[in-house]
Amino acid sequence: MDLIVMAIQIIIALAIFNVWILRYGKATSWRGGNAKNMKEEFKVYGLPSWFVGVVGSLKTLFAIMLIAGLFYPGLTNIAAMGIATLMLGALAMHFKVKDPVLKSLPSFTLMLLSVITIYFNQSY
Repeated sequence: MDLIVMAIQIIIALAIFNVWILRYGKATSWRGGNAKNMKEEFKVYGLPSWFVGVVGSLKTLFAIMLIAGLFYPGLTNIAAMGIATLMLGALAMHFKVKDPVLKSLPSFTLMLLSVITIYFNQSY
């Protein structure tokens, strides 16, 4: 099971890096409302523009911590709890703007994977 959880940590981190580094300024079918990039998406949600930086920094930090957690297991649960919390917030935002359920799938999946990671890392 350890290898599976380690793989999940890597998957979560890569997904976060993909969204916040590679696709930050690009349109995707997962963006809230009709947003074409991350800044527009936060505007759709009614969030202040500075909040993009806060959320992006936290998600990137937690993703780095998940990778570091492969070597320093004490970091894993903190990072996974942070990601799970932020994904719960993302789900709430999709719900707030009445997005189709499919747009919430990535947030839900990452939240679920984070909870699985926490569950199987309780011994640390």
